[in-house]
Amino acid sequence: MSGHRIHATPFARVYPMYVQKAERKQRTKDEVDRILCWLTGYDPADLQRQIDASVDFETFFAQAPALHPNRMLIRGVVCGVRVEEVEDPLMREIRQLDKLIDELAKGKAMEKILRQ
Repeated sequence: MSGHRIHATPFARVYPMYVQKAERKQRTKDEVDRILCWLTGYDPADLQRQIDASVDFETFFAQAPALHPNRMLIRGVVCGVRVEEVEDPLMREIRQLDKLIDELAKGKAMEKILRQ
């Protein structure tokens, strides 16, 4: 396993925080799920199964059916770190997800968040 403790953190523990962050800014759980499905290739039922199984972040991304090729277009700063400069692939994927949720909470249009 990689060095950072977030890799072993259950995704189901962090998922509600993503939803809460979005809802505080009048966005929805469905929008969070849409972002997650776009990024990972999970369909809504598979996403829910991953949450119910309480898989860790490492497993969540390792089992993702198809990481979206446009994820490499996700740029910017999350927690003082430039997403595109993160060397560890798993940590970069986690930071990309964080960045997308931040953009949702800031009111950005879904088309722009999903790099369409």
